[in-house]
Amino acid sequence: MGKIIKIEPANTVALKQAVFEVRRLVFVQEQQVSEDEEYDEFETTSVHLAAISNGQVVGTCRFRTTDSGIKLERFAVLKEFRRMNVGASLLQYCLKLVGEANCVYLHAQVQVVGFYAQYGFVKQGEEFVEAGIRHYKMVLKK
Repeated sequence: MGKIIKIEPANTVALKQAVFEVRRLVFVQEQQVSEDEEYDEFETTSVHLAAISNGQVVGTCRFRTTDSGIKLERFAVLKEFRRMNVGASLLQYCLKLVGEANCVYLHAQVQVVGFYAQYGFVKQGEEFVEAGIRHYKMVLKK
């Protein structure tokens, strides 16, 4: 049986620090994204989520309202917890929270386009580079 993953909003200082640490490990350390690019002006206006397993924050994401709709972003899962449905749990929780929003979209790294496609996201436009990493814009088709 897999590990139990609980998703909850990162509404405390401790949880927010823990999700920022997951992002540091995944994006800054593992994927070599600069801290200046990783942590931005939207940290205080985004809804941050924490994926918790046995009391440890093992994954995170955030979403925010933009002029184009609801943008899901900063999905990060610690390496040792990948392929354990942490990302799926985070995405499903996000989709439940944003409900029937007019437009839900994200910028998917090329290696996870197939993952998001399983949940109804479709590529829109050409491949582009963000923070030195190849991405596609993907929009949720309802």
